[in-house]
Amino acid sequence: FDYVLVAKISDDENSHLVRKQKAFIETLKKKLNIHVSEDDDDNKVFYCIRAPEKIFETYRYLLKVSDACNWSCEQQGTIPQSTRIRIVDFILHHTHIDSEEEYLPDLMKKNVFETHFCLHEKREQKELKQSWARWSACFRGQPITNVRNYLGENVALYFLWLGWYTFLLIPASVIGLVVFLYGLAFYMFDVKDIFEVCQSNVIMCPLCDNTCRVWELSDTCMYAKVLYFYSFYSTVFLEFWKCHRSSYVSAWKVFDWCEEEEELILEIVNNAHCEPKMHRHSYLRSTIVLVLVTLMLLVIIGLTHVLVVSRVIATVLLAENSTWQVITENSQTVAVMLGAVLHYITITVMTRVKAHKPPTNKHSHAAVERSFTVKMFIFQFFTMFSSLIYTAFFLGRINGHPGGYVRISGKWRLEECHPSGCLTDLFIQMSIIMVLKQTFNNIFEYSGPWFSRWLKRKKAQKFRRRCVKCFKKEAMNTKEGSELCENCKLEDLHRNYSLIKTDRFSLFNEFLEMVIQFSFTTIFVAAFPLAPLLALLNNIIEIRLDAIKMVSLERRLVPMKANDIGVWTDVLEAIGVLAVIANGLVIGISSDFIPRLVYQYFYGPCASGSATGIDCMVGYINNTLSIANVSDERVREDFTSSQMVTYSGINVTHCSYRDYRSNEDFSLTNQYWVILAARLVFIILFEHVVVIFKCVASWFVPTSPLDVTNERLYDKLRRLKEELRSFKEHNRTL
Repeated sequence: FDYVLVAKISDDENSHLVRKQKAFIETLKKKLNIHVSEDDDDNKVFYCIRAPEKIFETYRYLLKVSDACNWSCEQQGTIPQSTRIRIVDFILHHTHIDSEEEYLPDLMKKNVFETHFCLHEKREQKELKQSWARWSACFRGQPITNVRNYLGENVALYFLWLGWYTFLLIPASVIGLVVFLYGLAFYMFDVKDIFEVCQSNVIMCPLCDNTCRVWELSDTCMYAKVLYFYSFYSTVFLEFWKCHRSSYVSAWKVFDWCEEEEELILEIVNNAHCEPKMHRHSYLRSTIVLVLVTLMLLVIIGLTHVLVVSRVIATVLLAENSTWQVITENSQTVAVMLGAVLHYITITVMTRVKAHKPPTNKHSHAAVERSFTVKMFIFQFFTMFSSLIYTAFFLGRINGHPGGYVRISGKWRLEECHPSGCLTDLFIQMSIIMVLKQTFNNIFEYSGPWFSRWLKRKKAQKFRRRCVKCFKKEAMNTKEGSELCENCKLEDLHRNYSLIKTDRFSLFNEFLEMVIQFSFTTIFVAAFPLAPLLALLNNIIEIRLDAIKMVSLERRLVPMKANDIGVWTDVLEAIGVLAVIANGLVIGISSDFIPRLVYQYFYGPCASGSATGIDCMVGYINNTLSIANVSDERVREDFTSSQMVTYSGINVTHCSYRDYRSNEDFSLTNQYWVILAARLVFIILFEHVVVIFKCVASWFVPTSPLDVTNERLYDKLRRLKEELRSFKEHNRTL
């Protein structure tokens, strides 16, 4: 069978639901062949559907004469089962009861039907299990063509993209690991800036109220050694992907395939008298959607504020009430880690929000998928990155200064950056979120469907026993091509019914997870160069996990034709642009790259250009610090007398803080404005240079390899010659 509809058996034959069920089935019988299998023990009826051959003859002819002509395997020989399933699925979702405009999704909402699914083909399923959908095949190649034949081009292109993305993570992971190890290597070498920090006697201002004391700059010696790494991840991935994809879609004969043409053909196959779906645009509806999206983003920004406030309060509580001295002394770092865990929990909760998936029977599936994908990606993207954006670009820059700190409700002082700099906070937060997200997602993504299938299959064991008895009894008399007995049919139906339910948007969840991860490996990678390595390790598992799910744990996805990954290409392009902007801002604003250059050429010992034989960065650390005097009344209001005592018991009369301000009136110095101007110039230049590089890469890497282009040209020429030969033979017979 091509497809199965499932409904519950009702004792009341005259009920409203039963009448609708019978009416829909009668309407389907005018188009399709239906076999009914009833399971009295489980109170279910299975409507097994198979399309007659005349439907596929019509489909084959319309495909041949359409504008997007693709002489693929559907036009020669037997129609593949994946194509049969796709056509039957379209007919089911576009058939309605004659007396009412109620389609299958509407009937399922009213419990007229329980569910619907297509059957796994045992032989092909077994082959994919042995060669691909198993843990022992983690380091093998993917049989993409076999996946396409069984699950359709849409799923095959997802795994092709995921495999290519994983492959290109290898060089990015190597670069990130080298940068990380380069940073760790500073533990064993004396770098002048680090030596200046480690040997400094500068007293720094308290990082929080009440319990935090002044501290010595040399306390950050260890962190200073770790700070020396950042990475730049080139975004030429998409151009190579387009080239890689074209080789496969050309071999599958879907290079010129058009989804709009396909839907028109299926509409005619379903109803020869159908009318085209007119494209409409409503400014009112677009305005409402824009307002709702804006409100949702405001909710996410509100959640970010909650996370910030919770970290501020956690810092105070840990500093004042913790019984462990190590937590008291590092309350800010612990608060950042707790905030990262809370952010992960927020992400997990928000990603479980089930958006309304609009029906596709009255609209183009491609248009519905595009709209749904863009809206859901924006929602998930801001949920993931809102707190990281605050940490990267606002943390430590809006909290004020001694004598003028910004406070929440006039009580809690806004948090400072980590003593070694704001990039450390971003590194901690990204590492915790990424590790937790990948670990728990994979655990629940596999264990949930596996356990659910195990529970359902225990109920179906009785059919398996009956089928075994039936097979032993009739095996000797069975002829080739004969149908299965009713027990065996029910066993096969229950085996597929017990699997996890899928729908047209099931693949969307897999794409969304990987695209969000792609965002993580490109945006802010300058602050977290290990992100590509973590993504690589995760994807090696993810490929097999998704394969096992789709082949063994979930109902068979309806095979959908495609020649690209659709709107996700545009999403990835947008992420590439955002990555350029974000990494430029991280390097230009969050890191010390620009202040170091400004000091070296304008304020350091080499500024005059005449100094020789000395390190140009000597004195840089002290140059970045401003001094707050305890004698200033405004400073005394922010710090208590107990806070101005070092851990060794020495009273201090002044302390330092990271900023470019006057020691008298806390006004911004000229150096601050010079650095700000240099940051803006760098960001503009950096982004323009990278954008130019992306454009050159896009031009340099062809969208299609030359052999694919030549093969398509030869194929078109051959088809035209065949058409001309057929035309001449037809005229000769006349």
